[in-house]
Amino acid sequence: MEITPPYGYQEIVPLAKTHKVLLPGERKLPVLFRNLTALPLSFSEFALAAHDYPIALISGDAGRTFVAMAILGVEVQKNLFLTADDTWDPQAYLPVYVRRYPFCMTRVTVDGREQTERIACVEKRALQPKGEALYDGKGQPLPVWEGRRKLLFEFEADLARTEAMCHKLHELQLMEPFAAQAAPAGEVPITLTGMHRVAEERLHALPANVLKELAQSGMLSRIYVHLLSLGNFQRLLDRRAALRAQAKPAKRTDPKKLN
Repeated sequence: MEITPPYGYQEIVPLAKTHKVLLPGERKLPVLFRNLTALPLSFSEFALAAHDYPIALISGDAGRTFVAMAILGVEVQKNLFLTADDTWDPQAYLPVYVRRYPFCMTRVTVDGREQTERIACVEKRALQPKGEALYDGKGQPLPVWEGRRKLLFEFEADLARTEAMCHKLHELQLMEPFAAQAAPAGEVPITLTGMHRVAEERLHALPANVLKELAQSGMLSRIYVHLLSLGNFQRLLDRRAALRAQAKPAKRTDPKKLN
């Protein structure tokens, strides 16, 4: 049996009732996620995430499939929402992808064949003797696991809706590659590539019945949220500039000039 960890995870194992799991603190960003500059979004998160992040469509297999992702920074391995104490900025929306950690759902491959059902897994490094038990001695789920299990399964179903939307957009040939360019004052220009967006002209040219189908499925509203969110690249740049200004040491005053 082969289990492939999802994006950002290191090594996962099937969750067992006997496991004790070290759970991260509230809004605490796991070590494995601290250098990620993008995180997958589920269908229901678009409107919430669009307040803070650009939402781009990204492919990891040369354009065969796409994933909707919140962009967290403008440079490689720079998450602009990570604070000094390794927590997520309390003013920004915290993606469910982070909140579900160290748990995940994944498909397994048996004898080279991917199975259709998904199983609940946990990051192996989170299994610790001093961790929290998720089930009692009778094998019944404890409250600490009940809420996380609900979040995990609901998020997985919602991710499937995003996957279906991306598949539909690709089928309708609405995807177009784009690059975000930024020119911070006094610095070398920054260019982000490898992203796709919905081409508005192609969207508007769709037949009325197709647009109606997209609207009824909730996809059309997500498309417009995605397009509006792209304006947040400037907000990322402003955030980067503010963080750099905070990091600069204060100028020391020459005592001689005070006399």
